[in-house]
Amino acid sequence: MTTPPSIDSQVRADAAPGAEARTRTEARPATPATGAGAASAQRRSIVPLFLGLMVTMLMASLNNTVLSSAMPTIVGELHGVEHMSWVVTSFILASTVMMPVYGNLSDLFGRKPLLLIAIGLFIAGSVLGGLAPSIELLIGARIVQGLGGGGLMILSQAAIADVVPARERGKYMGVMGAVFAFSSVAGPLLGGWFTEGPGWRWVFWINLPLGALALLATIFLLRLPKRPAHERTRIDVGGMALISLATTALVLVGTWGGSQYAWTSPTILLLAALAVVSAVGFVVVERSAANPIMPLGMFKDRNFILTTIASLATGVIMFGTLGYMPTYLQMVTGSGPTVSGLLMTPMMGALLITSILSGQYVSRTGRYKWVPIAGAAVLGAGLVVLSFVTVESPVWMICVALGIMGVGLGGSMQLLTLIVQNSFPARIVGTATAANNYFRQVGATLGSAVVGSVFAARLTQMVADRLPAGAAPEDGASSFTPAAIAQLPDQLRAIIVGSYNEALIPIFLALVPLTVISIVALSFLKEKPLATGSEPATTTSATQVG
Repeated sequence: MTTPPSIDSQVRADAAPGAEARTRTEARPATPATGAGAASAQRRSIVPLFLGLMVTMLMASLNNTVLSSAMPTIVGELHGVEHMSWVVTSFILASTVMMPVYGNLSDLFGRKPLLLIAIGLFIAGSVLGGLAPSIELLIGARIVQGLGGGGLMILSQAAIADVVPARERGKYMGVMGAVFAFSSVAGPLLGGWFTEGPGWRWVFWINLPLGALALLATIFLLRLPKRPAHERTRIDVGGMALISLATTALVLVGTWGGSQYAWTSPTILLLAALAVVSAVGFVVVERSAANPIMPLGMFKDRNFILTTIASLATGVIMFGTLGYMPTYLQMVTGSGPTVSGLLMTPMMGALLITSILSGQYVSRTGRYKWVPIAGAAVLGAGLVVLSFVTVESPVWMICVALGIMGVGLGGSMQLLTLIVQNSFPARIVGTATAANNYFRQVGATLGSAVVGSVFAARLTQMVADRLPAGAAPEDGASSFTPAAIAQLPDQLRAIIVGSYNEALIPIFLALVPLTVISIVALSFLKEKPLATGSEPATTTSATQVG
């Protein structure tokens, strides 16, 4: 078996003999006039590019949040309630599969052409979704959207890494986190307004003007450094196929397990086996690939391993909470969809503010190790506070707990990506960024599925034990909706609401160990100096990546 070229050897070819001297020259303090003028010119050139990328990220992050509040109306009109989960799953599956593909190909062929393809696919999927006459075609449209959506966030983060040194990148990454927080609040409100006003199809049509802006910004504003020409570039088709197969099987296990199929059912066990076999095959193929989609040597880098663990844990906690808190608020407090969405504002508002402030701090000081550690600790504290919520608890207590969690998430989400980018040469920053986001997305999918499965099992058992004989619905807790619960007699409503609270809230306490794992993992981070030029401050050696 041939040994693939290491990342260090790939980068070494780009380093001219005078590279070290140039690096030292770049690090010298410039004269005040020259330094201030150069910095001002650099900021002026980056700002338009950054604004264009923000439009792309806004379109990507708004996508699912806008859809969430319109979903009941959509599946009702298209007569596809039984396929509702696939409207979400199809997008998650397609986008997760494409993340490492976009990252790898953008390192080989450049960010701009791949970003244009991603935006084009996303717009095409939006058009198909807006025109879809049936639930089956809508699911197909969501797959097309996902094929593009998997690259929007990844390529935006990688493009920023191409033009902004790691030392300055924190403040830009912080704003990126703020865009996500904004869309998480604005999306459900916008989706509700579309549903009640011009119609749910505008959930898809809204992407057309945003997509047009993103295309124009990418074409005219995205000026990235020229990448070296690749003669007879060999694409890792085998690796792409195997990681896609493994990801598909894993996402379906997380999505179907405990809901459509029992965890021990032949379907789930077969999918789990397929995921394992595909993953093993992927490792074998990557060992000899010329341009591996996910270089195995990355897993020899300590910072990459530790941030991957933290990203997985963050994904589980964040989406395990976001997926069920709005419905919980509707069930227990009796608030409507719009109000329950607004009650999530403390979490997203805190995430927005903390994300920006933490990014500014890192850019100003160059210190970053303690920030995600503190973020994980605060996130754990928020989960503990949330675990004390009862049916009688005031709404402000829930908002405080969610706000604390938002502070923790804002201090870690984007910085974990920055740490990964700073650990590898610029030539594979797209691959590294994609890998970090890929594992976070897998954690989000599995976390949401596991929380949902445990919650459903606990709720079904509690309702069966507590409701009077004959009072429980034939299809169990799956028939519980906020509207249906509100119409029940007070005695039955109290039983169901109490069961709902006791079934869900303790699960949040069970998630606290994940924050402890993150804290322990991040404590072993090596705080490498943040690069002040286009290349990372430290390049990974051939023994580390190869």
